Amino acid sequence: MERVLVLGITGAGKSTLARALGRRLGLPFHELDALHFAGPAWQVSATFAEDTARIAAGERWVLDGQGPETVRDLMWERADAVVWLDFPRRVVMRRVLRRSLRRSLLRERLFGGNRERWREWLRGDHPVWWAWSRHAERRADIGRRAADPRFAPLRVIRLRSPGEAEAWLNGGTRSRPDPRPDPAQGRIEST
Repeated sequence: MERVLVLGITGAGKSTLARALGRRLGLPFHELDALHFAGPAWQVSATFAEDTARIAAGERWVLDGQGPETVRDLMWERADAVVWLDFPRRVVMRRVLRRSLRRSLLRERLFGGNRERWREWLRGDHPVWWAWSRHAERRADIGRRAADPRFAPLRVIRLRSPGEAEAWLNGGTRSRPDPRPDPAQGRIEST
């Protein structure tokens, strides 16, 4: 694995796993949200697509996230592996709630100097609401892409729990073909 996408819904732990995987494999880690959000009020970087394309053109990297559609195909075409954190909604919600509470209480600085603010919890694009409302949609999209013939050379590793992810990252289990076969997802490995 030289060019790795770590995917899953908001709050699944993509950045944490991608950062650790980058250290383990000696690959540079790039946080997609840090590339995407460039300034106050969650301003989107004017050079996001170009910056992402430059990274994807490289020979070695780990990226954490699906990103907007403007860069999605490019990242999938350039990656040689996808690590899919396909955790149940209950696991993701517990994680994203805990993370957003911590960020709001401690006023943590995030991408582009932004912070999660209490009033933003009422917006539909807040991470908690996003994770809840988009869980099934994101899961289906990643599954479709994993089965898409355009991305056939990709190795897709589907991790279904935080325990599986930790064991896989630490080399405790080897990935194998998913024991729950789905003809549309024949290339997906599960632990």
